[in-house]
Amino acid sequence: MSAVAGPRLNLVSAVTIFFLAAFMLLVISLVAVDVYYTNPQAIGEVLSSPEVRHAIVLTLWTTVLSALLVVIFAIPMGYALSRYRFPGSVVMDALVDIPIVLPPVVIGVSLLVLFSTDTGRWIEDHGVEMVYKPAGIVLCQFLVSASYGIAASRAAFDAVDIRLEHLAMTLGCTRWGAFRRVALPLAANGVIAGSVLAWARAVGVFGPLMVFAGVVRMKTEVLATTVYLEISVGHIQPALAVALVMIALAMTALVIIHALGIGRRWWSR
Repeated sequence: MSAVAGPRLNLVSAVTIFFLAAFMLLVISLVAVDVYYTNPQAIGEVLSSPEVRHAIVLTLWTTVLSALLVVIFAIPMGYALSRYRFPGSVVMDALVDIPIVLPPVVIGVSLLVLFSTDTGRWIEDHGVEMVYKPAGIVLCQFLVSASYGIAASRAAFDAVDIRLEHLAMTLGCTRWGAFRRVALPLAANGVIAGSVLAWARAVGVFGPLMVFAGVVRMKTEVLATTVYLEISVGHIQPALAVALVMIALAMTALVIIHALGIGRRWWSR
């Protein structure tokens, strides 16, 4: 068996590899300077701090809850956007994607205004307190990250041949059965990867939390706001230590996404 020849070096490959290498160098440099300006002792001291440990716990349970909400919404919405065409579907696509391009702080301001209305006050008066509460953190994280999960879910269902569902129905499956036994299992990796991506995005949410949930230590402080609080008082090393924790979480999420095989096509339509 003859060896397969690799791509020859030409102008196109040289230019594209140059830009790839330049971007990789920039990303690696950012992580490297964070590592250089801190040390394991500083990281240990930060992680042993009660405030930071509370922020880690709050970050984990709020982001997991928001990711679960993303899954609950992403599966039916991704399927509907993939399979159905109806008047106004283009507008609906745009509305689903708008949190991706909207400045996150605008979401926080809009939520604050919403919960200042009679409807918002009625919701809070009936036991669902959001403003400056952990529940508000979950709501902000969900609104900022949901579009990523929905887009990934739609791309996953787009990749499933609809004729397989039709075939299942000709063999006796109901529409629900074809969805549950054919479409959903085949799209599962994409849905899972989308939820992981949404979780990773939720970990880094900052702007809406500042406006809507506040930054109160031991109450509404998450990792993203911990970095801000530490820098605001001149504690650069602790801020970098927390940043490295967030980078580790992000890298873990991205490795999972790429391991599921859709890291390069989750956004495809």
